[in-house]
Amino acid sequence: MAIMISSNLRMLRNKNNYTLERLAEIIGVSRQTVAKWEANETYPDIENCIKLSALFHVSLDAFVKEPIQLMPDEPNDKGQYLFGIVKVNESGAVPLPDKALKLMEILPGDRMLLLGDKAQGLAIVKCDGINDYLEMEEKS
Repeated sequence: MAIMISSNLRMLRNKNNYTLERLAEIIGVSRQTVAKWEANETYPDIENCIKLSALFHVSLDAFVKEPIQLMPDEPNDKGQYLFGIVKVNESGAVPLPDKALKLMEILPGDRMLLLGDKAQGLAIVKCDGINDYLEMEEKS
């Protein structure tokens, strides 16, 4: 398993316009410490990894193991997003990231259309307008 902390930290720091000094000040370490993390000379301890993942709004797992530059949080020119990687839990449920719920305005109780294609995978579509109709049908 590859550790992606160095490249992710450098990319996230630059993306958020933090200098080494400013990021070090926020996290509570020296500028040289952050420079060593980015140079892959040392790794931050777990507490600092948690601080960094919270600061940059990425999961701890993604910060450590995923190439974050492949997971943009800005929409493309068609308003499409890539929200990152989720893990199916033991009951088979797939938790949607909070950012996806907020941006797509998905509320508890909303009904979602699940589409599947063996060659391309699954898609979840919010059924705007149909939730009220389905609730009326259930009451009838």
